[in-house]
Amino acid sequence: MTRSGRLGVGVIGAGRVGPVVASALAGAGHALIGITSGSDDDRVEALLPGVPRLEPAVLVERSELVVIAVPPAQLEGLVAGLAALGAWQPGQLVLHTAAEFGTEVLRPAAAMGAIPLAVHPAVAFSGTSMDLLQLRGSFAGVTAPGAVLPIAQALAVEIGCEPVVIAEQDRPAYAEAIATATTFSRAVVQQATGLLADIGVERPGSFLSALVRSAVDQALSEHGQAESGEDPR
Repeated sequence: MTRSGRLGVGVIGAGRVGPVVASALAGAGHALIGITSGSDDDRVEALLPGVPRLEPAVLVERSELVVIAVPPAQLEGLVAGLAALGAWQPGQLVLHTAAEFGTEVLRPAAAMGAIPLAVHPAVAFSGTSMDLLQLRGSFAGVTAPGAVLPIAQALAVEIGCEPVVIAEQDRPAYAEAIATATTFSRAVVQQATGLLADIGVERPGSFLSALVRSAVDQALSEHGQAESGEDPR
């Protein structure tokens, strides 16, 4: 960390998650060193105007905090590949955003002295500035070695989330819960909108918007009441 507590941040991954997390960290006062190129550089430029596009190894060399926001299947190979290049640096913070993994997947970087952190914002990202509003008041699953857990928690707070500590061994169950909620929600909405479209309802997504949101809110409220011992009826 710099003397002021602000970090030079490099982001590997220019999909839906990386640019939004970068924008949130910039809003918290951190300096963006660069981001890798992606399939939609115009969208990234809209979120991060003027931020350089750099290769992963260059980003790692120049950054105090490296945020890795790539598909989970690519994460292990990317970390190991950069380790093979000798890219990771002692004392450097390395944070990934995948729900599936804790910090074990970052072992090649940690072996070179980097500090491993896992912070997964529990948000369905669209890759636009609207996600910044969603992050505020949302939660993030956080995993890190005990000595540096406060750093991971602080970074979660800085992107707008309330941190919830997830143990390394509980990451698979955590990821399953996230996948179940998102996949089931999409499937139900797609089925319902399809039925409405078949009977001629115009803009079925808009028609169902308030209903779906209120139904989910009610279900979550009833679950909260059940946890507290209240009668949800």
